[in-house]
Amino acid sequence: MWKIIRVFVSIFVAIETLFTGVFSGVNLKSVDMPEVEASEYGQYVDPFIGTGGTPWTCAMLSPAATVPFGTVRLGPDTCFVGGAYIIKMNTSGYYYEQGHIKGFSHSRLSGTGAEDYSCFRVTPATGKNKPAVMTYSHSKETASPGYYAVYLPSVGCLAELTADIHTGVHRYTFYDSDDARLYIDVTSAAANKTSTNGQVEYDEATGVISGGCLLDGQFAGRYDGLPTYFAAVTDKPVLSYEINEDENDCGIDLNFGSLENDSVELKVGISFVSKENALLNLKAETDGLNFDSVRKNAADDWEERLSSIKIDTDDKDIKTIFYTALYHSMIMPSNFTDVNGEYLGFDKKVSVADGYTYRTDMSLWDTCRTTHPLYTLIAEDIQTDCLKSLVEMAETGGSLPRWPMGAGYTGSMQGDPANIVITESYLKGITDFDVETAYEYMKKSSDGNVRKDGRNYIELYNEYGYIPQDIAPGDESVSRTLEYAWEDGAIASLAEALGKTDDAEKYAKKSMYYKNVFNPETKYFQARNSDGSFVWNFSPYITSFYDAVMIKKFADCYCEGSARQWRWSATQDIDGMIELFGSKEYFVSELEDFMEDASLTRAAVDPGSGYWIGNQPDIHTPYLFSNAGRKDLTQKWVRWTLKNRFSTDINGLDGNDDGGTVSAWYVFSSLGFYPLAGTDKYWIGSPNIDSAEIALSNGKILKITANNQSEKNIYVNNITLNGEKLDGCYITHSQLMNGGELVFTMGKTPNN
Repeated sequence: MWKIIRVFVSIFVAIETLFTGVFSGVNLKSVDMPEVEASEYGQYVDPFIGTGGTPWTCAMLSPAATVPFGTVRLGPDTCFVGGAYIIKMNTSGYYYEQGHIKGFSHSRLSGTGAEDYSCFRVTPATGKNKPAVMTYSHSKETASPGYYAVYLPSVGCLAELTADIHTGVHRYTFYDSDDARLYIDVTSAAANKTSTNGQVEYDEATGVISGGCLLDGQFAGRYDGLPTYFAAVTDKPVLSYEINEDENDCGIDLNFGSLENDSVELKVGISFVSKENALLNLKAETDGLNFDSVRKNAADDWEERLSSIKIDTDDKDIKTIFYTALYHSMIMPSNFTDVNGEYLGFDKKVSVADGYTYRTDMSLWDTCRTTHPLYTLIAEDIQTDCLKSLVEMAETGGSLPRWPMGAGYTGSMQGDPANIVITESYLKGITDFDVETAYEYMKKSSDGNVRKDGRNYIELYNEYGYIPQDIAPGDESVSRTLEYAWEDGAIASLAEALGKTDDAEKYAKKSMYYKNVFNPETKYFQARNSDGSFVWNFSPYITSFYDAVMIKKFADCYCEGSARQWRWSATQDIDGMIELFGSKEYFVSELEDFMEDASLTRAAVDPGSGYWIGNQPDIHTPYLFSNAGRKDLTQKWVRWTLKNRFSTDINGLDGNDDGGTVSAWYVFSSLGFYPLAGTDKYWIGSPNIDSAEIALSNGKILKITANNQSEKNIYVNNITLNGEKLDGCYITHSQLMNGGELVFTMGKTPNN
């Protein structure tokens, strides 16, 4: 159905764009788009992957220009005809199926379900009126790491964008213009919202435009808004300007006169501290540099990060998917620290990051599973920043956050995913942070002693050993119980590593609470009442998404999924979880039924209740076969997922990327191993590349060779590390960090 809709939309957009292009006096065919420079690894990145598809299972990605882990993500904000906002299409601001652009804003979340940021939207114009929307054609649109360009026929203008950490750089080339203009919308926000407290000024002596607003958004609105500031300069003189001073609809219109076949460059520095810091950021990053110089620096920054993993394969699509996934996994967390070290903390006070970079925008409920483990291998500097930032957030805000965005708690999702990140990092030898303070906040949340953003219903969980459905109806009681037990397991592991034996025993016991919601009759984790009885209205095939819009009855005890998708969630005690099924054979048969019940299509309109790699609760399930003695089935389903749930298309992911979570799954699985989150272990899988070279964070090199690997040779017949044969399900972090060579020998038939 959705493919049919896409065809009609595409035809409509093509006709409309062609008409508008001819009407403007500039034929689309006569406009030559800039060449995309082919860097060694960046050439395989396609920023359009994951920007379209079914709206609610879209990857929610954007082709915006950005640098690794930066602040600014400068890109187009698309919309329907007339700027209509009907339903949430793509929370990153760009949706491939939409045929109009409102302008180009400087910030956005990457791959998430939340619409936020979209600060300081810039719209080019000619003549007297700023266009409400501008048509465009994908045939005149291009993007690469750190760069985006599109031709706007209704304006007769080529828009090019690039970025540094805190600075967005625009170049607008006008082909035939009277009164070439740029309009800066100071109070722009995501989802057709408007920010408040807008103010802007133009200093005629220096040519600096500056201002700010209180950003409103789906997340920022939860903590009363995010103060946001900018400072901008142009490389052409402003002939005249007009300011709209309405603080809820604030902006400035800059007129450059006639710029026929000429361009104007606009540099915009961003800060969440002050206008002065925004200008300081701008000057430190781009002073003396033109657009092309900034673009080259951005491409070089990406090349350095992307080259941390060098893969070899004859399959160009795999290379494109792999490096695009690696790229997407390094867009967030965001740098929230100005060049002078200042940042806005959770207490809404300005602080200074001493010896590290304060980072935010961490989709921890998702990223704790894949992206943070990836950083422990190849970006320990980023992981250490995140750990120190999380501790600082707890100190100023009162608890470890589960989804920090900007300068506040969003309260999104559930549990304490920071526990997983902190414990796993420490077990992997990343100790340059205040682990004792982090540990105390982990305990406080489990014990019910934090001020905010702690565990919901923690008193019930601690009293009953689960969250009773009759006392907490309709509020994800089963999922919360499973999450809390997982995160208590992380506390126990960290306690043991810190030599706190009494605590280790206490929280290890709490980590077994997951068994309290396992119904031995149905063999599912199931809602349970305070009297110990399991709820009668149970169906493993109904997801919480249906409940949310229809019946509110069968699956409201699960978060973002079904009983089937949450059935495999006790990764802190995998052997114990398998025992609950009665036998390994029954566990395997049920897990294989679940895998085989995956949707027939990637990013489907209805992903169903079976295996769905595009959402987090069951993202690890292909690897569980190994724990039940069926490594061959792990290898089979990992390779099936790599082939069938990722592509080079605009719907190339199976669901929201969630800060790079799904992308990092692909990176790990392609290499042949995958993290058991919250531990120092990695499951062994089945690589789909011929070889790889990983530049580890400690300076050593890990080489991976997959002998005889092919689409048919998916089974691992033998695996060695530095010549020593490996048995079992796992390889440890310390083994990988020693470097050397990991060799897979692949074949057509299983060898368990």
